[in-house]
Order: sequence, then structure tokens, then C-alpha cells
Amino acid sequence: MNEEQSIGRVVKEIPSGVRWIIVADNGSTDGTAQAAREQGAQVVWEPRQGYGYACQAGIAKLPAAAEIVVFMDGDYSDYPAELSGLVSTLVEHEADLVVGSRVLGKREKGSLTPQQRLGNWLATRLISLLYGFSYTDLGPFRAIRAEALRLLDMQDRTYGWTVEMQVKALQHRMKVIEIPVSYRKRIGRSKVSGTVAGSIKAGVKILWTIGSLATKPSLVDRSRALK
Repeated sequence: MNEEQSIGRVVKEIPSGVRWIIVADNGSTDGTAQAAREQGAQVVWEPRQGYGYACQAGIAKLPAAAEIVVFMDGDYSDYPAELSGLVSTLVEHEADLVVGSRVLGKREKGSLTPQQRLGNWLATRLISLLYGFSYTDLGPFRAIRAEALRLLDMQDRTYGWTVEMQVKALQHRMKVIEIPVSYRKRIGRSKVSGTVAGSIKAGVKILWTIGSLATKPSLVDRSRALK
């Protein structure tokens, strides 16, 4: 949404080897789009509110030649330089999805709110019980092979996007890896994690997404789930 103060710093710090940088402007009312363009990013306008809507808008603009897709928030809470670690892990371990875990990594005090930590614990515990794979986080900083992303056929348009990807990856017996990533307080205030109401709405949607996906047939190949 409104990330004028942070998006330029995010784009500027992305490693130079990245070929395409796409910023989804999810209905901002400030200078977010201009700040991103000034740092060389391609900006896609998506007026419909929702994390999934923004991600889908960015995906729609991916070049056909793209082989690996990295998702990262625009609020400067992630460390763009750590993108290289996600991609190298994906390639070296021949994985399909690499999730950056804020729980396993170094966190600035106060960067993960109590409601975020509780929501993470509940969601990852439920996934473990249903699928036998122990995630530690639903962190948005992640790398996935483009062909795997297409296979997942992502449908969620709001808060359930990240967990949908993680659950479907298990259902499709993909090779999933979690690695530690650093995390700091975001620039500006989140309308989701920054409020109790937003956190409750997100938490309910995430748990609902896990439950609804569990009703679909799936097989988890634990031998391919590397931790």
C-alpha cells in the first residue's frame, strides 16, 4: 500500500544480479510508485486491496524467461541482500520452494508482534499435525521456481496467500527448505500486524485456508522435505 518511505530503499538494496524487479502498487495514495520507478523497478498497479491480489498482479508481469521468483515485502522489514541466500539455497539443493524464517533468524526487538508470533505458532503447528512437515514461519520473504509456482495455481487474494503456497507445496510433494533470515521493524505502521483487529482477521483467514486445503486429497513425501 503506502510505502513511499521504504520502497526505494528496498529496490536499491536488491542484489545487482536480479534481472527483473516488479513492484505491485496495491492502491497506494502516496508516492510509492514514483519512488520505486526512480530506483529502476517496473511498477504494476493493482487497486484491489489484498496481499494475494498484489502478488498475482506482479506474477502476471513476469517475463516468460523467468526461472526463479522471489517475493519480498516493500516495508523494509526484510534485508534485500539476503535474497541471494534464498536463491542459492534453491539452486544448490535443487529445491522447489525456499521460505525465509524470521523465527530462525536474527530479529530486531519488537519486529515480530506478539500476535504475529502466536499466529505463526498456531498455523505452523496445524500444518505439522496435518502434513508432518514442521515449518517455523509463514514469512513472506521466499523464493520459488517459476514452474512450481505455476503448478500451485495460487487462488487466495488476501491474507492466506503465504500459507496457501506452503501447504500446496507439501500437497504437491515439492522439495521445501526453510532458512534463517534477518528481520527488523518495518518503516511505517502495518494495517494488519499493527492492529489487533487486522491481526485477528489475518489469523482467522490463515487458519481457514489451512483447513480448507486439508479437505483436498494430498500426499506428503517426507523424504523430499529437507529441513
